[in-house]
Amino acid sequence: MKIIKVKRITKQEKYYSSAMGILNSKVTYIKKYVLGFPTKTLYKYRETYYGEVKDCEDCNLFI
Repeated sequence: MKIIKVKRITKQEKYYSSAMGILNSKVTYIKKYVLGFPTKTLYKYRETYYGEVKDCEDCNLFI
C-alpha cells in the first residue's frame, strides 16, 4: 500500500461566465491523498465551451 497517492477526478459542474452566462463543464481535480484520505487539491482545471483547457480561477464556480 502506498502512503502518498495522486488522483485525477473529473466532475460535471456549473460555472458562470460573464460573456455567456451559466454553463455546464467538465472540471478536473488533481488531489493528493495520504493513507487514502484527501489532503490537498493540487490543481483544478476545466474545458471551455470552445474546447480550450483553462484554470478554474478564471471563472466563478457554483457549488
